[in-house]
Amino acid sequence: MEMNEGTPTIDMLKNFHIAASGSDDDDNDGDNNDCGDQVEDDVCEDYDEDDEESRDEPVTLGFVEKPRHSWSLLRQVFPSKAGGLPAWLDPVNLPSNRSQLCDICGEPLHFVLQVYAPTSDHDSTFHRTLFLFMCPSMTCILRDQHEQWKRRPEEACRSVKVLRCQLPRSNPFYSSEPPRHDGTDKPLRDGSVLCNWCGTWKGDKACASCRKVRYCSEKHQARHWRSGHRSACQHMRVSSGSVDDSIAQGLTPTSGLQKSASNNLWPEFEIINEDESDYDVDLTNKEGDLNPGSDDIEGATDRSWLSFQERIMKAPEQVLRYCRNVKSKPLWPMSSGQPSQADIPNCSGCGGPRCLEFQVLPQLLYYFGVKNDADSLDWATIVVYACEASCDGATAYMEEFAWIQLSSPFTALP
Repeated sequence: MEMNEGTPTIDMLKNFHIAASGSDDDDNDGDNNDCGDQVEDDVCEDYDEDDEESRDEPVTLGFVEKPRHSWSLLRQVFPSKAGGLPAWLDPVNLPSNRSQLCDICGEPLHFVLQVYAPTSDHDSTFHRTLFLFMCPSMTCILRDQHEQWKRRPEEACRSVKVLRCQLPRSNPFYSSEPPRHDGTDKPLRDGSVLCNWCGTWKGDKACASCRKVRYCSEKHQARHWRSGHRSACQHMRVSSGSVDDSIAQGLTPTSGLQKSASNNLWPEFEIINEDESDYDVDLTNKEGDLNPGSDDIEGATDRSWLSFQERIMKAPEQVLRYCRNVKSKPLWPMSSGQPSQADIPNCSGCGGPRCLEFQVLPQLLYYFGVKNDADSLDWATIVVYACEASCDGATAYMEEFAWIQLSSPFTALP
């Protein structure tokens, strides 16, 4: 894969290690110590019985690259992407209320990535995309980790959320013909106006003064006002007394590109897929080996960590591992902090089980430019589980489940 200017080299990523947790019992002291031992036992049993079988399932790797064209990440070409703004599949019936907020601090969530993953199971899954959002606060992530150990996960307060949207081939938003990928593809209709501050969530609140800008929340309206809209608002009122028809109707013109006034978005990338089998080469006993020896791995006695390192270092630039299969299991960096089957809630739509869809690796934080400070955003892996039947829900965007594993699963809450 050709590396773009400004992206890390293989040598950089070779040194991008997750600190595997050790075996000291002191790590298990904390508020959620009551469930840690049981989960550990469940995981060990699952590993012994099923781990080797799950390795045989094919995995698609995701790598990030800067988009090659200005239209590469538009919603009408059904992209997989990381950072920037989401390319909503259903551009009208957007998620709202609790789905867009961190349950812990109440702030609107930041867009992390989306994966276009259609299936042939049903007509309604001809187009299918999963969206991952999270709060950038590490304090909220630590609380989220604590919450996910609850035995009733549907009541947990979450700062990491996954939304699934799917459409049949014949739908009101896109042509039934495949995209031409030449810059001429257009959607069939406008989408909802998005928040002028974050550019992510539906802008269902208008500025009471100029009526020309929209917001998803009072918090984002206040930030935009302080950052410059205070002075721009008066000018906008004077320059034109009428409001654009599309804005008044809550729609974004089809040809328009949504922008964000906030400078807190993560850098935008296109996700490129490659089969993991293409990287199945023996990297051992070679000069400049990418696969570190056991003596160089912190926590080398953890067999999950050894397995994780062995597979990841075959393609160290990967940021995502996709494998939707009921037999598949994630590639866990550590044996502790893994969920048991009881920790994965059933689908809220059909009540059926969820299965592994994909997992996000910490290499993405490198591309996002996240600093390596003590309080910076960090994770060992984020694993996404989605409805096994990919059911049609009552809403356009169904909430799925994400399990976040931190480098120290029992880190004390601040």
